[in-house]
Amino acid sequence: MMSIRQRREIRATEVSEDFPAQEENVKLENKLPSGCTSRRLWKILSLTIGGTIALCIGLLTSVYLATLHENDLWFSNIKEVEREISFRTECGLYYSYYKQMLQAPTLMQGFHGLIYDNKTESMKTINLLQRMNIYQEVFLSILYRVLPIQKYLEPVYFYIYTLFGLQAIYVTALYITSWLLSGTWLSGLLAAFWYVTNRIDTTRVEFTIPLRENWALPFFAIQIAAITYFLRPNLQPLSERLTLLAIFISTFLFSLTWQFNQFMMLMQALVLFTLDSLDMLPAVKATWLYGIQITSLLLVCILQFFNSMILGSLLISFNLSVFIARKLQKNLKTGSFLNRLGKLLLHLFMVLCLTLFLNNIIKKILNLKSDEHIFKFLKAKFGLGATRDFDANLYLCEEAFGLLPFNTFGRLSDTLLFYAYIFVLSITVIVAFVVAFHNLSDSTNQQSVGKMEKGTVDLKPETAYNLIHTILFGFLALSTMRMKYLWTSHMCVFASFGLCSPEIWELLLKSVHLYNPKRICIMRYSVPILILLYLCYKFWPGMMDELSELREFYDPDTVELMNWINSNTPRKAVFAGSMQLLAGVKLCTGRTLTNHPHYEDSSLRERTRAVYQIYAKRAPEEVHALLRSFGTDYVILEDSICYERRHRRGCRLRDLLDIANGHKPSLGTLVTATGAGQGRDDGWPRRE
Repeated sequence: MMSIRQRREIRATEVSEDFPAQEENVKLENKLPSGCTSRRLWKILSLTIGGTIALCIGLLTSVYLATLHENDLWFSNIKEVEREISFRTECGLYYSYYKQMLQAPTLMQGFHGLIYDNKTESMKTINLLQRMNIYQEVFLSILYRVLPIQKYLEPVYFYIYTLFGLQAIYVTALYITSWLLSGTWLSGLLAAFWYVTNRIDTTRVEFTIPLRENWALPFFAIQIAAITYFLRPNLQPLSERLTLLAIFISTFLFSLTWQFNQFMMLMQALVLFTLDSLDMLPAVKATWLYGIQITSLLLVCILQFFNSMILGSLLISFNLSVFIARKLQKNLKTGSFLNRLGKLLLHLFMVLCLTLFLNNIIKKILNLKSDEHIFKFLKAKFGLGATRDFDANLYLCEEAFGLLPFNTFGRLSDTLLFYAYIFVLSITVIVAFVVAFHNLSDSTNQQSVGKMEKGTVDLKPETAYNLIHTILFGFLALSTMRMKYLWTSHMCVFASFGLCSPEIWELLLKSVHLYNPKRICIMRYSVPILILLYLCYKFWPGMMDELSELREFYDPDTVELMNWINSNTPRKAVFAGSMQLLAGVKLCTGRTLTNHPHYEDSSLRERTRAVYQIYAKRAPEEVHALLRSFGTDYVILEDSICYERRHRRGCRLRDLLDIANGHKPSLGTLVTATGAGQGRDDGWPRRE
């Protein structure tokens, strides 16, 4: 039904009153384009400068680490056998497969040799692509064959330069993550400086080049940067899809290059689960990330010929349990505070029970025992019962698997990193508690994640993710020293972000009643600049001295041993000995081994324990029978093990064997001796 309304009269006074406002609007509209243009130009300039600095600092870090490696070993001047011996323990084992692929007449024969390998474990044919994460060696060997670089670059240099190149990507990814969190590239520059000045605690690539973590951690850093961007609200659909693709590719490559990927991604899944449960993360985005983790692991499982250790991982069981629990508890995020808290605890209990149930079922179906040594180690480490298990005690006695030494915090404090990290962590933890309490209490007002009323504290989803990430990986590093490299690098990112974050300084200045937008700007730029100047002043001379110090590889005993094996033993001879030394035998001589350092297989662990009986209180006839059962032709006995002083009494290899065999450890006199395989521990001599 249509109605007619009388037109309202316009009074002259209204026109005169409205006209100035209209005139002001016209002036403002005329000014906006130029303002927008200047802001757009400034943004482009900032991105250009920041991006250029990111690339430069990444490349400089790579060159710096490569130079340290050259200066430490005089790598360019030593013999090929010495270069190969410098790849200690499992590093040498992994590099041997790169060498094997290059020495194969054709690529197909190289692949066949890896899939049907009978030299890594005597009297057994194993699929190395299934057992180990060595696709990176395969890929590099193919690249070296295809690219026209054979005349200009030796295979070993192509290999190590690739690893040092990945360090450039690693540092650049840390830089970008800090930049994304803080909004300024100055934060990324500070993160990179902290990474380099704390090199002892952030990386060990210069002396353990082929380790799996040195391949994997750059992709892990890229994944964290991509997740940080993905969790930003109001992303454009195209940006979101491209970011998801970047997350998937980096997660897949990280999973493909490191056998411990599942445990690191389980920590990430726990971060997502915590944030999703506390309404600090959009549930849809958490679901995408869970799905990417599962998909990446399943693809790696296929490439590794259905490796049962991947299928039986806790990560897959946990992520599936989260999906099931969500379906069963649909109204998890409604109700009063106590009601929601009760639902949350029930949800946590349900996910935990489902995870353990699914994991046990999968392992029983697959008869999986590959990772049982890890859980035995964790059980013994956290005092859940004493153990005589040889494998668990072997880990417990290694310093790398002990608690993080206290002097680590002293080194981190010298660069001001630890102080800055604690400062930023304290503030963000308090904010996280306030936001979590608000979210659980205010379920009636369904606000978007990361946005609250004006006047209340706020925690962005990407900040919340990095906060829980650094806390969980911090606990991991504190409990196991070898995992500190996952924490300390992210510590650089988190501390630098906080010092350059306007939100952190706004909250701090408001709490002391000194809030002013200009003060925020001054603090977020002046503090990191002062720290950068301090780092340059204190550490630049030391870094220059370090680069000028020339040392040389020196391990004549091991060199002599490898030369003797090559000259005096048949090509098909089988060698038994310590895991660490046999990896070098495989690389330098190509002889067949009884055991090796890649410990993620139950049958290999049993074989290693049997071979190590050469150092135990066993009758010679029994030991001889055990060695012959593996086809052993030669045994390498090391006086560094026989007269070991590196470990305390009770942790020496012979003591661990006696404990596992039901004997009391010997209390004989310790004798100082040196032997093959000890070169690095004694230090390199200076180069004259």
